[in-house]
Amino acid sequence: MRKILSILLIAVMLITAVACAPTAPATTEPAADTTTTEAAPATEATEADSGVKDIAGMTVAFIPKLTGNSFFEAANAGAQKYAEQWGITVKYMGSATASVTDQLEVIQQAMDAGVDAISISSVDAKALDEKLKEAQDAGIVVTTWDSDVSSDARSLMVSQGTPKILGEMLVDMGAEALTNRGKDVNGTIKYAWHYSQAAVADQNSWYVAGEAYIKEKYPNWEVVGGPFYSEQDSQKSVSIGESILDAYSDIDLIICNDSTALPGQCQAAQNKGLTKDDITITGFCTPSGMTAYLNAGILERWGLWDCGIQGALGCYFAAYLAAGNTCKAGDTITVPGIGDCQIVANDALVPGATTPDMNNGVVLLPERVVFTAENVANYNF
Repeated sequence: MRKILSILLIAVMLITAVACAPTAPATTEPAADTTTTEAAPATEATEADSGVKDIAGMTVAFIPKLTGNSFFEAANAGAQKYAEQWGITVKYMGSATASVTDQLEVIQQAMDAGVDAISISSVDAKALDEKLKEAQDAGIVVTTWDSDVSSDARSLMVSQGTPKILGEMLVDMGAEALTNRGKDVNGTIKYAWHYSQAAVADQNSWYVAGEAYIKEKYPNWEVVGGPFYSEQDSQKSVSIGESILDAYSDIDLIICNDSTALPGQCQAAQNKGLTKDDITITGFCTPSGMTAYLNAGILERWGLWDCGIQGALGCYFAAYLAAGNTCKAGDTITVPGIGDCQIVANDALVPGATTPDMNNGVVLLPERVVFTAENVANYNF
């Protein structure tokens, strides 16, 4: 009996050993199985890099500096157009007043609405940081477009260009228009800057870069005063514009690096009976916002970028990250319907700025446009 029990015990042990043994080598090597099973994160990273993770169903709060302005309305039109193609919802949420207080309220409204992401053009470089970090802590992705906040208060910034590119563009547009009305740009040119306010990061950086460019290329130019600020208020931009013209009757050039200040300054010139033959006014605004002044002979040229594309990209990258994708500086992301977009480090906008290893950086728009009577009809925003 003891012999039989011993035989049965050996049999059970053999069966147990077979049941717990690894898969036979003929099927596949155990190491290969482990690599395949744990490769999911690598596959996901590859999908994220190529933008293949589906963003459909994401909801993005799209926040402008203010509503009713032609630039921001055109940006929203572009965002809504592409949102329909991508299958995301873009909620255009803003105030008619460009103020920190109003934007803080709108951010809270977006958080309360349970959006997946926020894409915002900030009225102030730092004043929104704490609130946006609160949104991030709540699991909401934050991107910026047009005007930035601190880099740790957002993931990606969709920028119209570096300060150097845009500052020099503003000055070059002015110089060319001055030359066309017979002014010697290598001689004395009296000029001023008129924009929203110093706290608006993008506009102020263009002013700083433009001033450096003037000192280098046009050392004989004389700034008469300012910068002059009209706080993105359409009525104030006219009154400030008139005050500049009243105070400096011999001014040659006014650079308006703000889409509210430029039409306001042109309206001020028109109110004073001045044309492009009397004073050169240039800056950034949509074609639709300036065509009337072009036709009235108040200005010759101004510029911008495709703000519809910029608005759409701000929303796309917000949804892209909210869907679980990742990216880093140096990546090129293919955006459906738009094309390849490269992510660069934050120091492209702010010298010395650092960039975290993942999900942070700047997306630069590829091109900008100078509008004149010859080409303005080709643009419908």
